[in-house]
Amino acid sequence: MLVSGAHSVLAPAATLFAGFSMADDLPSDGNQNGADVDAPRLQVIGQYIKDLSFENPTAPASLAVRPQIELNVDLQARQLEREHFEIELRMRISAKAEDKPLFLLELVYAGLFQLHNIPDEIRQQVLLIEAPHILFPFARRIVADVVRDGGMPPLMIEPIDFAALYRAKAASLQQAGSAGLPQA
Repeated sequence: MLVSGAHSVLAPAATLFAGFSMADDLPSDGNQNGADVDAPRLQVIGQYIKDLSFENPTAPASLAVRPQIELNVDLQARQLEREHFEIELRMRISAKAEDKPLFLLELVYAGLFQLHNIPDEIRQQVLLIEAPHILFPFARRIVADVVRDGGMPPLMIEPIDFAALYRAKAASLQQAGSAGLPQA
């Protein structure tokens, strides 16, 4: 069936916006987007692949096998300047079938972030929870694409709870720290 004569269900633009000026809604302080310039914020400056490796040693024989997947995730944060931090999301994915390696994918996906007015007591949580949460969907897409380009179905990694990872790491560090203290 051919559709012709499409009509808009909206009134003409001149009617919709009559008497409306965008300048009417701007705050009087000159701040164009209405955001408080001193409010705490995490800003993404850039995102990039730092390292990517994919090994598919048994192809094409491995293409018809359903593998066991092992995923390891690690985070690294380093301060570059006063407010600029680089966060690295490191992923290592290995696939095996009957104890034979099918593929190995290693990805270091990083982001450069600017922290503005973030209190020191929550800076680490912002860097190790919020920043990787922003990076993860992009790293996930890279993993899916590389695995698919390696001849297998795309590997869709489940969302990662970076807050739980942070709490687990903090608990293990606290436990390791208290284990070295003499008991009273």
